[in-house]
Amino acid sequence: MPLTERLSFEKPIFELEARIEALKGNSADAETKEEIARLRKTLLQLQKDVYASLSPWETVEVARHPNRPQALDYIGLMFSEFVELHGDRFFGDDPAIRTGWAKLDEFKVMVVGQHKGRNLKERQLCNFGCPHPEGYRKALRTMKMAAKFGLPIISLIDTPGAFPGIASEERGVALTIAELMFEMSLLATPIVCVVIGEGGSGGAISIGVGDRVAMLEHAYYSVISPEGCAGILWKSHEYKDKAAEALKFRSKDLLGFGVIEEIIEEPIGGAQRDPHLTASRLKHYLRNQLRELSKTPVEQLVSKRYERFRRLGVFEEP
Repeated sequence: MPLTERLSFEKPIFELEARIEALKGNSADAETKEEIARLRKTLLQLQKDVYASLSPWETVEVARHPNRPQALDYIGLMFSEFVELHGDRFFGDDPAIRTGWAKLDEFKVMVVGQHKGRNLKERQLCNFGCPHPEGYRKALRTMKMAAKFGLPIISLIDTPGAFPGIASEERGVALTIAELMFEMSLLATPIVCVVIGEGGSGGAISIGVGDRVAMLEHAYYSVISPEGCAGILWKSHEYKDKAAEALKFRSKDLLGFGVIEEIIEEPIGGAQRDPHLTASRLKHYLRNQLRELSKTPVEQLVSKRYERFRRLGVFEEP
């Protein structure tokens, strides 16, 4: 997948890559080859340094990178025998949430993933990854089906938030999200959730009530987008960097808070640099969690899931 988007903080990386490409095209003598090898080592270290020191807002930029792998990309790379299920049996189908049966090695599972779309036409069809109520009802319908047959659920979270339009409100998006969260907390089957890109507001946590919750290294998971937070607190999106810093929504922050159990390391330069390696690491994590959770009686799963979310948060005495 060629990178078509260059983030501002990546400028030194792309300049060094351009130098290497120029040298490769100009000469093949021993001295040039040695210089290319030296520059490649420098490039690798530069990428490590840049991505190890990302600011909160830069993390958001990586999470939103247009070349970043999305739910359907991971489904194609990690699962076999995927059979997509459509519709909520009430209003319609929502392509912003994709659901279906699949196999992850020896495990038969139900996959639920939020999808943003790759080109403009697909993004408009998916509302840029902002699901309507029918998307969440579809997710709930298929999750209940999985629980009926005793199959695990894998949830891939990647949304700025639920679609905020009038039609979405008229069809009860807030109630639908609340019902989905409630029902997920009671499903008698293992649930593993991973934030693969953006994890925005109730639109994300709606499919994030699981026995295990993890994040890709450069994803973010927040009660509100930095732009939305800046608009409320400072009345201007210009303060999005300040809001991002205050929200503490990066994977390393949330691991410390106990909101997630594990950070899945991304390739150097982000998941968009090597989707196959990212998918391999994600698959390894999912496989291990399913093996562990499958040994736990379902009654204990539901009880521990409830307790997991009850423990979140810190209360301070005035």
